[in-house]
Parts: sequence; C-alpha cells; structure tokens
Amino acid sequence: MEVTGKIIVALPEVGGTSQKGNAWKKREYVLETQETYPRKIFFNFFGDRVDQFPLQVGQMVKLSFDIDSREYNGRWYVEVRAWKAEDANAASAGAPAPMAYGPAQQMPQGYAAPAGAPAPPMPDLTPSATDDLPF
Repeated sequence: MEVTGKIIVALPEVGGTSQKGNAWKKREYVLETQETYPRKIFFNFFGDRVDQFPLQVGQMVKLSFDIDSREYNGRWYVEVRAWKAEDANAASAGAPAPMAYGPAQQMPQGYAAPAGAPAPPMPDLTPSATDDLPF
C-alpha cells in the first residue's frame, strides 16, 4: 500500500537483542496526509531500513508499507511497517503529467480547421393543431 504525506513526528531509534541473541532496531514516525480531512498514520522502519530511509520532520514523502496484525494474550495489535520511502516532490516530478482533454490545438496537415460551431436551431414555440399537451 502507499500513502503520501508530511512527517510530523520522528521518534528516537530504539533497539535491543532478541531472545535468540540477534540485535534489532526500529524507528517510529507519524505521517499526516494532505487531504481535506487529514489523517495521522503511525508507522515504523525495522532493521536495516532504519538507516536506509532517514526521514526528517517536515519532509513530504511517498510511503510504501504493509499492515500486520497479531494476537497477544487475547488482544489484537496492528502495526504499520514501512518498507520504502521516497521524496514526494521528486516522485511527483518524475510522474507523467495527466492528460488534458479538449479540442486539438492544431489540425493535422491536410485538414481544414473547423469553423465556429453553428448555433443550435431554436425550437418553434407556436402552438400547433396537434399539440394536445395540457401545459
């Protein structure tokens, strides 16, 4: 999944050692979408991705993420784990511009330019003998 927004909170990196003796680290952020009704999304980068995607408060990003749910002691917990972040300004600059539809600016070679569109004919408003409508 993807979402675009501005980083509004960058929490400090946390880490430790798992029960198996493996070192781990993660960094958590809050992103605010730029919609009519903005939403805040709490997410994290885990492991090597912490160093791969250092984000700053105020930065506009396009975030790719997965949502993971797990159960612990009868309660369910949801985690938004990011796996990629791109600068939103650079991502939108590389995207093709949307197509604007409308009349052609120039006619191809060999075709005449269209004349002004004729006005539609005015309806005849005089009552006729076959007019049986009550209004």
